[in-house]
Amino acid sequence: MVSNCANPACATPLRYLRDGRLFQFEVKALRGEDEGAQTRRKPARQVWHYWLCGRCSARVTLQFDGRQGLQVVPLPPASAGQYAQQISQMAS
Repeated sequence: MVSNCANPACATPLRYLRDGRLFQFEVKALRGEDEGAQTRRKPARQVWHYWLCGRCSARVTLQFDGRQGLQVVPLPPASAGQYAQQISQMAS
């Protein structure tokens, strides 16, 4: 269950989904090379949810890499400004 902002530098607790941005990533279980040759089953899939608070979601986004895991990535300046403007319009 998601309880805090996914940004490790932020500890904002999740109170309302509208106060940020929810992310959903479909994750496939990684297997060893020899293990894949032994079985022909489809890889196990899981859906993971993460949340960024409003302040963080105006500056960063989340990306999931199968090898490196969850990454917090800065938004380009134009995207960050547009998203912050959308948030302020929704709050009005």
